[in-house]
Amino acid sequence: MSVRLVILGILQQRALHGYEIKHIITQHMDDWTSIAFGSIYFALKKLSEEKLIERIAVEKSGNRPSRSVYQITDTGKEEFMTLLRHSWAEPERHCFSFDIALFFVSALPVDQVRKHLAERTEHLERSLEYLGRHKKEHRQIKKVPKIAFTIMDHSIVHLKAEVKWLKDIARQIDAGELP
Repeated sequence: MSVRLVILGILQQRALHGYEIKHIITQHMDDWTSIAFGSIYFALKKLSEEKLIERIAVEKSGNRPSRSVYQITDTGKEEFMTLLRHSWAEPERHCFSFDIALFFVSALPVDQVRKHLAERTEHLERSLEYLGRHKKEHRQIKKVPKIAFTIMDHSIVHLKAEVKWLKDIARQIDAGELP
């Protein structure tokens, strides 16, 4: 659903071709979405088949392949609003594959568990540092909408909570309380 919502939302603003949509996603949403480049073109095709968007032009520049320019239809605008309202109304439940690994923690030697926890914590701390730097860099770009910083903060809050949780698990293991 997120790729549909993103594409319809972006096309609310103006007609674009796929590469422009990809560029907007990469420039403004890459830190908090996981939309693959190929899925954009698949979604554009599907949205077009469903009459939620329509191709309004085909551009050709030199030897480059032609590019289809899409705009959102009235039906697409209605679908965008439905998806948007649904995203606001439905709390997400996240299932983490790490929780499955944690459930079977007793299958590993304790020293290996400590090592994995330390590596995972270090990785998340590096991600936090990156997001902090990236947020600071983006503050210098006037085109970045202010809401993007609030969304970055959402990721940062989650990462900080995960790091705290992992450190607590490591403490419990060191204290002999787990596994």
